[in-house]
Amino acid sequence: MEHVDAVVVGSGFGGAVAAYRLAEAGLSVVVLERGRAYAPGEFPRGPAQLGRAFWDPAEGLYGMFDIWSFSDCDSVVASGLGGGSLVYANVMLRKDEDWFVHEQALPGGGYESWPVTRADLEPHYDAVERMIGVSPYPLSHAGFDDTLKTLAMRDAAAELGLDWRLPPLAVSFAPSPGAQPCQDVPIAGPAYGNLHGVPRRTCRLCGECDLGCNEGAKNSLDHTYLSAARHHGADLRTLHEVRRIRPRVGGGYDVQYVEHMPRGDEAGSDGDGPSRWTGPHTISCDRLVLAAGTYGTSYLLLKNRAAFPGLSGTLGTRFCGNGDMLAFLLRATDRSRTRPIRASRGPVITSAIRLDDGADGRGAYIEDGGYPEFVDYLVEGADMGPGRVARFLLRRLRNILTHDTNLSAEFADLIGRGELSGTSLPLLGMGRDVPDGRLRLRDGRLDVDWTAESSEDYYERLRAIMRRIGDVLGAEYADSPPWWRKRVMTVHPLGGAPMGRHPGEGVCDAYGEVFGFPGLYVADGAALPGPVGANPSLTIAALADRMSTRILEARASVAASVARAEAVRMSAVPPVAVGPVAVGPGVVPVGAAAGAVPVAAQEAQEAQETMGAPETQAGGGAAQANGAAQAAGGAQAAVSGGRPFTARPADEPSVFEGRTSLWFVEEMQGLLMPGPPRSPAHRGGAGGCPIAFRLTITIDDIDRFLTEPEHEGRAEGWIEADLCGGRRPIARGSFNLFVPGETAGQRRMCYRLHFWDADDRPRTLAGHKEIQPGAPTRLWLDTSTLHARLLEGHVEEDGDEDAAVVATGTLRILPSDLVRMLTTFRTAGPDGAAAVTRFCRFFLGELWEVYGPG
Repeated sequence: MEHVDAVVVGSGFGGAVAAYRLAEAGLSVVVLERGRAYAPGEFPRGPAQLGRAFWDPAEGLYGMFDIWSFSDCDSVVASGLGGGSLVYANVMLRKDEDWFVHEQALPGGGYESWPVTRADLEPHYDAVERMIGVSPYPLSHAGFDDTLKTLAMRDAAAELGLDWRLPPLAVSFAPSPGAQPCQDVPIAGPAYGNLHGVPRRTCRLCGECDLGCNEGAKNSLDHTYLSAARHHGADLRTLHEVRRIRPRVGGGYDVQYVEHMPRGDEAGSDGDGPSRWTGPHTISCDRLVLAAGTYGTSYLLLKNRAAFPGLSGTLGTRFCGNGDMLAFLLRATDRSRTRPIRASRGPVITSAIRLDDGADGRGAYIEDGGYPEFVDYLVEGADMGPGRVARFLLRRLRNILTHDTNLSAEFADLIGRGELSGTSLPLLGMGRDVPDGRLRLRDGRLDVDWTAESSEDYYERLRAIMRRIGDVLGAEYADSPPWWRKRVMTVHPLGGAPMGRHPGEGVCDAYGEVFGFPGLYVADGAALPGPVGANPSLTIAALADRMSTRILEARASVAASVARAEAVRMSAVPPVAVGPVAVGPGVVPVGAAAGAVPVAAQEAQEAQETMGAPETQAGGGAAQANGAAQAAGGAQAAVSGGRPFTARPADEPSVFEGRTSLWFVEEMQGLLMPGPPRSPAHRGGAGGCPIAFRLTITIDDIDRFLTEPEHEGRAEGWIEADLCGGRRPIARGSFNLFVPGETAGQRRMCYRLHFWDADDRPRTLAGHKEIQPGAPTRLWLDTSTLHARLLEGHVEEDGDEDAAVVATGTLRILPSDLVRMLTTFRTAGPDGAAAVTRFCRFFLGELWEVYGPG
């Protein structure tokens, strides 16, 4: 089973921040994101694309928008690498200091209490703003100073005596920090690069923020935190949906997930068959960060509650919609009554009005809204009405009778002058509604018990001020259709796993760590015990940054204590003999020919500090195996620093009760030549297609592996090759160690990897390493070279000869990859160190038989 320091579930404002902070500190981090990655230019726009831009894998839909409808409220959330930052409206406001309430009574009973303060979050607000890059809308600069909706909101607020402001926006209006704002020019990239590898351009005021920014002007998390996380080594895995989580005996967590495999992106293709995925797969970790969004995180905890005995009874509580309300001002103009609003020009939100808190302390914000320009056509179509259609038909009949063949004026009248679309302004309200909703499972599905009744005073006050703004702008006020039935539509669902001072008050503490389950964290909107009031993205990110600081500080403290204890232990425990090889504290075995090389106590302490957790060294088995190879070539090996593989004394994953498993990660790269061997492409000898893979090799039961002649393990991970359409997940893979070859004394290491290429065609990468009797100097070449064939179809071993060959070539493991592989060996289960010893004895013995004297 694959094991890492931290698994982060979700890549929104909590998950992305946590992934970056932990990876930057040197932890091995895997991010499991259920949705896709979207580079600039890949967000849906046309009807065929938008029609499939929704999330429902059971129906073959893998798009961005995930729409929920409960008994009394509706909600829209996001699915994709970057989470809600892909489709939010960019506003990064801090939670008002007075809104960090303490034991504030709720109308229906109970209270709202925040175990953190504004002062606690101030340095983390600062850090997030710097990393994402925020700036107010540049209203005073040429090219931006004629944004009419912004000017109209400013003028209306002035006339009504309201507090108007330009909030910080996560949008690049200028090509670099400190430069003058300018539309549609290239943006200078950060030092950590960009995971998409696609150029970005500054905002061109198209109003398409909520559909995903195809210019890359939005400073979404994929361009900022996630790109930086990947730069520091985080493994970002898209289309990976977590299904189950559970604690592990001895500490840490198992995470079970499936990997979605969409059938294609063209209209009609995704839904032309059942959904498809691989798995379930399992990965284990020391720290598990749940950041799947309010609904996703709450659902995982509710669904897996039986695996977490003693979980707080507050699970599911404190749900609210952050006071979200959508309304429209129709036929609005500026205060002079001479110019239309043109809400489609600008980013979706440019300005905000802060309402006072009132007697109940439940203040709010009202923000101007916008929409893409193509929505203007939909608005005008809806406004066409029977009158304009009837007038068109009457004039058309007159033209026929009078033989007037020019219909230009008639069609112009039918389309209209764009009065409604040009004068409609959405208003977005949010604030401190009452967090008295509850999330629960009903027939295995997530449901919400929550209505707007207890927040009715808040909503009526918000609507009244929106009407007053409309009056100033000469507009008609219109509620959104859901409100006609008193249904709330929220894009900011919060709560479900609230933080508190103790388990009676919340699921997790003020740092997001779940009470009673060390190393399990909630880092998204589910952890909030009430509404943020302002747009919640910045507060969620700041809380995640604070959580990450706590994790790293605790890790450093534990590592220092463990290092001191380990230094004492290593000085007292003698080495243990394993055949001709010495294994034990302070000793790195390097094979039968070279004996053992001592490791200085200081280096051992550094290794333990690098490891960073109170785990037991498993005796350096990976170093034994690879050290033997180096020794056979006459080189003496030593290990210093680095991260040793580990096995905890009582580390038994629930899926392998009573057994000991071992796993490691292997990376190889090379070239494939199209066609079978001796084809024209091979004879030409030019070029070749790059190929690489990253595999987690898992031996589920080490005893069974050693006794069975096939010596078979599982291979999971990905293959990356232009010939196959880029990086493709492995659907099923196997690995065989030292099986008999075709000639006497020969051994083979065999790999068989089934996957689908980007055109949905099944493919098999079949390869082997030839371990041939001969001079010891051949050992490195033989064990580091994989002879591979890419075959059509999913081919089993006995079908290779009949399979069509797509390409052939070789892959090699580089010395740097070998060093990295040594740090990935892990065991789980009873007697991990003894299991590693048996594995190393087998590995070294096989090499000795092939390359040894005689």
